[in-house]
Amino acid sequence: MTEKDRLVLWVSGYALLALSTVLALAVPISDHDQPAGVTLALVGATALWLLWTVRGLPRWPVPYYVVMLALVVALQWANSWYSIFAAMGIGLAFGLLPPRWIAVGVGAQTTLTVLVQSQDGQPWTVLPGVVVPMVYAGFMIGRQSEKYRRTSEELTAALAENTGLHEQLLVQAREAGVLDERQRLAREIHDTLAQGLAGIITQLQAAEQTGDRAHVDKAARLARESLTEARRSVQALRPEPLEDNRLVDAVAELAQGWSRESGVPVTVSSEGQPRPVTPDREVALFRVAQEALANVAKHARASRVGVTLSYLDDQVVLDVRDDGSGLAGDRDGGFGLTVMRQRMDGVGGTLAVESEPGAGTAISASVPGE
Repeated sequence: MTEKDRLVLWVSGYALLALSTVLALAVPISDHDQPAGVTLALVGATALWLLWTVRGLPRWPVPYYVVMLALVVALQWANSWYSIFAAMGIGLAFGLLPPRWIAVGVGAQTTLTVLVQSQDGQPWTVLPGVVVPMVYAGFMIGRQSEKYRRTSEELTAALAENTGLHEQLLVQAREAGVLDERQRLAREIHDTLAQGLAGIITQLQAAEQTGDRAHVDKAARLARESLTEARRSVQALRPEPLEDNRLVDAVAELAQGWSRESGVPVTVSSEGQPRPVTPDREVALFRVAQEALANVAKHARASRVGVTLSYLDDQVVLDVRDDGSGLAGDRDGGFGLTVMRQRMDGVGGTLAVESEPGAGTAISASVPGE
């Protein structure tokens, strides 16, 4: 029952009670009517009982309805004119009773009304006790039907709005998927072609300066490896070192190969018992190690590097430390670090970077270990 329904019920209850009382006192219709004192006492009790609906619905609606029904029947017993007020019982049945008990309440009131009114031997006096409540019941049913109709229309409008929102979400999801794919390809190209080309250029420059054929051979090998890795990355496959190796072994192999190419000594260690993690997290950690070492070779001018893979209780942590020149302010947000952060974010991990000018750089990447 809404607040408006409660106000209608309360106002109409007192109005019908007042009308019935005026008719009962002014227009006697039966010799069986009770003395005015008895009738007014029942009217007072009923008026007080109605006060419960002034501020809100009763806490125990069914007991409240039963008492009100008893007062309605008692008033009709005292004077037949209170059959008009009996319509209040119909309204309360619709407003207070559970749906499956409404018919029981209305039926009980109608039956009791007929039994009480038939005692005076004047059949026409039953008419107000049946017709008025039925009219009131029709009014209440109409209000409920209108409320249900409005609710149905609101639900229909909400469903239509939800359909539109669903379509918008689908469009946004497709656009987000396209953006994610572009970012993935950008990261893969950066981790394969860009790094490979940078290494090739470095070797070719060294060959030009020294005339050493070995640098050209290294450049050719880097070109072949970069081409193979680019094909694998575009096809969204795992990096080749992870195909047949554990993560700890793949990182060690990567670091040793990087050390041979760069000439910078590297120390690789592991802590804890190595255990498998999900493939996407292994790839993310491997790519972070790859990118961190590439940055050391390009920018750090380091004399030594340390790589540690730690298997903790609830996470796996990769640390890459160097004693180089540290990150300059404009490199902290460079594309390489951005790619590493995106990779960690994509697998539910975190990336931390610590660096001071002249004191080296430490990169720590961690992923959940489940």
